[in-house]
Amino acid sequence: MRTEVISIRTGSRPVVRDITREAERFVESEGDGLLHVFVPHATAGLAILETGAGSDDDLLAAIDQLLPAEDRWRHRHGSTGHGRDHVLPAWIPPYASLPVIGGRIALGTWQSICLVDTNGDNPERQVRFSFLQG
Repeated sequence: MRTEVISIRTGSRPVVRDITREAERFVESEGDGLLHVFVPHATAGLAILETGAGSDDDLLAAIDQLLPAEDRWRHRHGSTGHGRDHVLPAWIPPYASLPVIGGRIALGTWQSICLVDTNGDNPERQVRFSFLQG
């Protein structure tokens, strides 16, 4: 298995950050196999979705409705509502596994690999790519 960790700057506001290009670069010299993407953080997740047509903003709006950034959470350190950031990975998992065929990730036409980060207290994230050859 080949693995690599990259750093992604997400900033101080909730964000859906497309990391497809970074993932494509990681597997471009590979053949067939499996790409596993993992975010080793308790307050971030990975989603496969369309970006650029409003879906990324819709996802953030849905998160705000489902998990409002209010002071009602038991987990209370950090910014107001930070407890919701710790609940996020139960709905948007911190991992994704994708098939790679001939060095290309087998995504659908409009699919992208996205880092979802609602935690503005932690503006830098790590993402681990791992490739398991077929």
